Amino acid sequence: MRPPAVAGTFYPGDGQSLVSMISNFINRCAKPEMNGKLRGLIVPHAGYIYSGIVAAAGYRLLMERKDEIRKIILLGPSHYSLFNGAASSGEDVWETPLGMVSVRELVGNHIFILPSAHSNEHSLEVQIPFLQITCPKAGIYPVLIGNADFLQLADDLLQYVDDSTLVLVSSDLSHYHAYGDAVKIDSYANKCIPELDVECVEQRVEACGKIGILALMRIAKSKSWKGMFVDYKNSGDTSGDKSRVVGYGCYAFVE
Repeated sequence: MRPPAVAGTFYPGDGQSLVSMISNFINRCAKPEMNGKLRGLIVPHAGYIYSGIVAAAGYRLLMERKDEIRKIILLGPSHYSLFNGAASSGEDVWETPLGMVSVRELVGNHIFILPSAHSNEHSLEVQIPFLQITCPKAGIYPVLIGNADFLQLADDLLQYVDDSTLVLVSSDLSHYHAYGDAVKIDSYANKCIPELDVECVEQRVEACGKIGILALMRIAKSKSWKGMFVDYKNSGDTSGDKSRVVGYGCYAFVE
């Protein structure tokens, strides 16, 4: 079992408070119209008080389509462990303040099992409580991304993507720019990710989870999914401090 590493810091450590916070975000978040079947999401992974309202916009779309989803491939960047390729956790169960969640392993030519990489990582963990509330019946396949080639990663993942699969990427955008600069930099993500413009994302987008974003875009292109912008804010909007902000974007892919 993997115990929670960031409960009480990135999100509430008390289950009742956690449910209340997530429910409040979902009630207040952006509510765009979605035409088509939800197949992919990109959501941020900072502390909930900073990015939870943006993540909730994506999870609200998932909650509306939860009956269509049986498998969630959850991708996020490694912030603390250095390794080549991508890693499953090797654990059967992840724990959060909302209870135990069964997880499954995903392996491939460039995806292996590395429990130690997952032990302190927040990028995947912070998504689990949202999933417990919005799509509780889906099987979750957590994959942590190290130094990986997005084309190779996408090819490994494609064999697992069927008509009931959602590919969920955890990523923040630009880090520690002044507010106006961050908005300008992140405007490329808001334009180029929905347009599936891989070259633009590679060259102009700042994102800690860029490899996962590019892998999802590659999958979306191969499956003829369409991208859509869902919401954008940065920590200046949510905390009030606009001197050095972190960007948060939410994007969806539909079939």
